[in-house]
Amino acid sequence: MTMTYRPPGSRLSRLLFGILAYTSLGIGIIGIFVPGLPTTEFVLLAAWAATRSSPRLNAWLENHRLFGPMLRNWRNGRLVSRASKISATISMLACAILMLCLLKHVWWLYLAIAGMAMGNLWIWSRPEPPRQPQLTDDNR
Repeated sequence: MTMTYRPPGSRLSRLLFGILAYTSLGIGIIGIFVPGLPTTEFVLLAAWAATRSSPRLNAWLENHRLFGPMLRNWRNGRLVSRASKISATISMLACAILMLCLLKHVWWLYLAIAGMAMGNLWIWSRPEPPRQPQLTDDNR
């Protein structure tokens, strides 16, 4: 199931959705390399905005080797893969440890860590896509 391109009502709304899509995608790509900065949420937002602004960006996201499966899982039942859950947990944990080691312990630090913990709980509450059976020499 792919999202179909739906042009917005005006040029201005198409421009604003396009800005949102490209900005969200940029932040999502940065999040791949920066611990604690989410990737999945920004890519999902970029895909949503792209369906309302840019058929080219929408098609690119749908067919991307990294982002495509993530988007298909989300659109087919709000599924999050086990590997994505583990990656998110590790990056949030690394970010929390760095913050605790490097920053002064003030109230907002604990609020940020609590926010990461709640986000992590939400991610783990999402169902996982069914596992694909591994091909062996016996069933090829």
